[in-house]
Amino acid sequence: MTHDHDLVLRPTQAQTTAALNPPAGRNGGDLVVETLAGLGATTVFGLPGQHALGMFDALRRSSLSYVGLRVENNAGFAADAYGRITGEVAPLLLSTGPGALMSLAALQESAAASAPVLAIGSQVPTAGLGGGRHGYLHELRDQQASFRDVVKSVHTARTQSQIPSAIAAAWESALTAPHGPVWVEIPQDVLLAQTTLPVVTAMDATPDDLVPRPELTAVAADLLSRATRPAIIAGGGVVRSDATGKLLALAEKVNAPVVTTFGGKGAFPWEHPLSLQSWLEDRHTTDFLESADVLLVVGSGLGELSSNYHTFAPRGRVIQIEADAGKLESNHPGLGIHADARLALSALLETVEEREDASAADAVRTVLDQVRARIASQDLTLEQQVLASVREALPDDAPSFWDMTILAYWAWSAFDARRPNTMHSAQGAGGLGYGYPAALGAAAADPTRPVLAVSGDGGAMYSIAELATARQYDLPVTWLIVDDGGYGILREYMKDAFGEATATELSRPDFVALAESFGVPATRTTPESLAEDLGKALAEPGPSVVVLPAVLRMFGPTHL
Repeated sequence: MTHDHDLVLRPTQAQTTAALNPPAGRNGGDLVVETLAGLGATTVFGLPGQHALGMFDALRRSSLSYVGLRVENNAGFAADAYGRITGEVAPLLLSTGPGALMSLAALQESAAASAPVLAIGSQVPTAGLGGGRHGYLHELRDQQASFRDVVKSVHTARTQSQIPSAIAAAWESALTAPHGPVWVEIPQDVLLAQTTLPVVTAMDATPDDLVPRPELTAVAADLLSRATRPAIIAGGGVVRSDATGKLLALAEKVNAPVVTTFGGKGAFPWEHPLSLQSWLEDRHTTDFLESADVLLVVGSGLGELSSNYHTFAPRGRVIQIEADAGKLESNHPGLGIHADARLALSALLETVEEREDASAADAVRTVLDQVRARIASQDLTLEQQVLASVREALPDDAPSFWDMTILAYWAWSAFDARRPNTMHSAQGAGGLGYGYPAALGAAAADPTRPVLAVSGDGGAMYSIAELATARQYDLPVTWLIVDDGGYGILREYMKDAFGEATATELSRPDFVALAESFGVPATRTTPESLAEDLGKALAEPGPSVVVLPAVLRMFGPTHL
């Protein structure tokens, strides 16, 4: 009797011949790129450094496309966006020490947003590992320790034969729900040494599905079937697991209003009669969700932003479906189901009973009317006009990437993403500088459609160097820079808290002239001409910049 685990794939004669006669001129770096290609990678991001040159030398002998950015953190943001847009692993090639450490803020965002980034960094020569102070360039006592609190898993290859297995294990980790960044490091001498190992061919790193426990989904289906006022909070996990269709089917079957988190933009149709849209930073929405007798939370940990700054206190039963076990019931007790959102929603759809409720759509309209009335009372016509102009100019299927700026904070609540997986921001970790390099990564994933990046003038300065990247690769990214002369949101926070702002005002360049110096066409616009100017820029091939001088304000908070 033969068991599945006893089966071994036998190499063909051609494979055997190739393995016995590997091509000359290969090094450890070739094993890296061959493994990546064997696992299905087509594009890699990064920035070369002395200890990593073995990998970059091998790129020219590979079929992989390389997109090189000017700052490691920006390369990480580009890889993050590539992973979000494609759902595939985004390789990120880095050097040692400073080059590696520069990526940490980007990897933190990938961890918070569950983006599958495979960062491969070099190390000092093998003789320098182990914590001794040998004085190698870029030497750290424990480079892995800097990454261990940020990424999902850490992997090391100390010999060439370990490289394929280490990368495959990291790849599988990155794609195991919840997706996330991983770190692999390989010493310089291992990368540089010539190798006689066979070319890496058959690689498999398919993660196991995260299936819900059936007794838990049975209880959840029963609760939803018998609920009188059910509601649903849909987070980023719904988008990442491609579960938007199943969410819609479930919401309609049980007549449950749905609100999407800022990370879950596009998870539910914006204008659907059951859509509460994304107004989570609003007390009317919070009150409505608190009144639900059964609240289904899918793909969200109900963190700070999704809970209206932890003022949300549900009074009914909470069902939480979450792939990250650490987020299960971490903020609110309930029925925790550790599972991929798509698989759990599929299980619920099979057993939940239809629930008629003609009042659900009326309740949604009432909440949205209350929200609109609150916003209308605050004299925020300019802000709403600017956001509407962006929506008008942006094609429905074009992805957008938003930096931590006032217009993005508006977009979290008020922007109709229209399509799943098209609106992304750095709200997971909250670091500045995400928007533009992330948009470049999305354009590298699909250069056939335009991509929009939105930044303030402060955040834009983090990424100015990447105008050169956009021009070098002719990426179709339009960058909208809202220039208000400083860190606008921090200015508002400080004025509200202390009466005046400190360290928020900035000297900045002429962004139009600066962009043009990179060979990138640029336009200075006004709120009145924004829709037309932005639409023209998005319709043109290649990169462009649109600068909007404007001081925007935030709507009043409801959590204080």
